[in-house]
This record gives sequence, structure tokens and C-alpha cells, in this order.
Amino acid sequence: MLTGLQPVGPSAVAAAGQVYTHEGPQDFVIPHELTDSEIRATIDDYVTAARGAIEAGFDGVELHGANGYLIHQFLAPNSNQRADAWGGSPEKRIRFAVETARAVTEAIGAERVGFRLSPGNPFNDIDESDTADLEATYTALVEALAPLNLGYLHQLEAAGMRDLTYRLRKAWPATFILNPFTGRQPTGPAELELLDNGTADLLAYGALFLANPDLPARLARGGPFNTPDPATFYGGDEKGFTDYPTLEEARA
Repeated sequence: MLTGLQPVGPSAVAAAGQVYTHEGPQDFVIPHELTDSEIRATIDDYVTAARGAIEAGFDGVELHGANGYLIHQFLAPNSNQRADAWGGSPEKRIRFAVETARAVTEAIGAERVGFRLSPGNPFNDIDESDTADLEATYTALVEALAPLNLGYLHQLEAAGMRDLTYRLRKAWPATFILNPFTGRQPTGPAELELLDNGTADLLAYGALFLANPDLPARLARGGPFNTPDPATFYGGDEKGFTDYPTLEEARA
């Protein structure tokens, strides 16, 4: 959509909805279904990108297996409708993610690689509503990634997924970063308890941090919290990016 080239995917299934482009929102198009050789070439592309990042001076890379993007599309049954070695059962649907992670760790070192996942997140028209399949898929994924000794696992938690979070945390032996579901209505103590009880080693935030430049202090104090404005997330100026007040500014 941004380059004029047809996007690729595990299956020729267009997502419902729109993508943001330089010309404004555009309907998603039907992707080209990758062949076996193209899948292997795509894994090589991840390796090339990771090596380029290290050569450019970055400390590491995070494989984006979340939010409905390519790796996530291979994981989800509605976007991956293949009947070959790359689709079908949970064990086959995780293959692209695992082989990509393995190839990248071999290229730049496992300690330089993280993996982000978002089980149950419907972003970009992903449908993982089958609870049994969801649990089987992500348990298999985390158990397959664990022996690779990645630097960390980073989970974006969807609504109602706390039990799965506990399950995945138990299966993951190393650093576990959690972006906890708050409905954008955090309390502070509830989120920090996730660190105290060992559910997560680190907490990560996106939109909530955007709206609260002093978020760590607000969490420690139990708020109050500014509410993010989704209408400004993809805007073209400073509104919604640098104009949220800190606690001190709000009191002034």
C-alpha cells in the first residue's frame, strides 16, 4: 500500500478494514500467497534486516509477531489457511515464527533478539477467538522459542487473557516483558503487583506512555492518568504527541 507493491501473506485473504497511507486510509488489498521458496526467502530478509540493524549500531532487534503483521498472520487460523507444512495445525502455524527466530539468532546472537506476541489481539482483523486453539498455538510457540535463549519475550496482553499470560510466563524461562491490559484505565498498584508477584520482569506501555510522559511516577502514585486520544495517534503534527501534561504541569 505504501510502495505500490502487492503485500504478501500466508494466504490470499484480505483483512477487513483500512491501512494508513500517505494518501489517507485505504482498504486492505488481497495479499500474494507466499510459496514455500518465497517463505524461505522472507526468512532470509529478516536475517538481512537484523544484520543491518546491528551494523548500524543497534543493540538488538525485536521480531514483531504481534498486531496482525506477517508473523502473526502465520500464527492465526483465519489469516493462515494453508494446507502445507506452514499451516493447518498449531504446530505448523508456528513454524514460520520459530524458523525466523532461529535464523536471526544464528545471525546476530540470541541475546540480541527479542520476540513480541499478542495472543487474542484482533488488530488488523486477526481472529483467534477459538480459546482451545489459541492456548495450543501460543503454548507451542513459547515452548519452541524457549530453547533458542532469546533475550526476552514481550507480550501485548489482550482483554481477558490474564490466565494465558500466566501460562506463557510459566513456560518462558527468561526475561518476560508484559504490556498489561488495562483498558487504558490503569490503577498503578494493580500493574506494579505484576512485577512483585513475578508475572512479569518488566512492564511495557505504548499509548498510555504517549499520554503520560511521566508514567512511572503516575504508576507509583496510583495516578491520576491522562487518557490517550486515538484520533491523534496517526496525525501529522504535535497534537497528541508532545502536548499531554505531566503531573507538575497539570498542577501549575
